[in-house]
Amino acid sequence: MERANIEFVRAAEQTIYYQGINVGTRRADFVVDNKVIVELKALTTLEDVHLAQAKNYVVAYKFEKGLLINFGATSLQYKLIFNSTVH
Repeated sequence: MERANIEFVRAAEQTIYYQGINVGTRRADFVVDNKVIVELKALTTLEDVHLAQAKNYVVAYKFEKGLLINFGATSLQYKLIFNSTVH
């Protein structure tokens, strides 16, 4: 992304609040152009929990879409994730 002059932030941290109390943070692997969450995995296969995590990030960051990429399978796996709460 750097070589392609694409704006991104690695390990973009966001504070998590529960009933107004700071209870921790979450970190998306990449936030690209302040519009897209990119989550990277290196697993034999993607499971529902990985998709749920990526969707959670897309919703929490209030972005329209995200991308989950798995480099660990025999061939590249990817899922495009949409946030149905953003119009």
